Amino acid sequence: MRYMLLIYNDEAAMANAPRERTEQILAAYGAYTEALKKSGAWLSGDRLRPTQAGASVRMADGKTNVLDGPYADTKEQLAGFYMIEATDIDTAIEWAGRCPAASTGTVEVRPIWEMTEYLPEK
Repeated sequence: MRYMLLIYNDEAAMANAPRERTEQILAAYGAYTEALKKSGAWLSGDRLRPTQAGASVRMADGKTNVLDGPYADTKEQLAGFYMIEATDIDTAIEWAGRCPAASTGTVEVRPIWEMTEYLPEK
């Protein structure tokens, strides 16, 4: 089964971290990614640019409303993700616990709802 590991961190803290600390964090993510790949669990993953580079979109009364950056102020922002293959939620949670973000922020584990589970066959 596929799972998303959604990584939440305080992007202001990351932006203000000393270069040496940033290099340590990036090395930890590199090692974590390699461990996922070697195990065969890794399917994909990426780091996201800061929230101010994005937009939030909502439809209201048939009109598209676009807001710069995140829709709500929060302490932690979605910073990246991994999509992994795991036999069950417990295994996915184990991987999430090994993610560097688990010690500095939050890693949300969400099972993928496969389209074949909810779309009728044609």
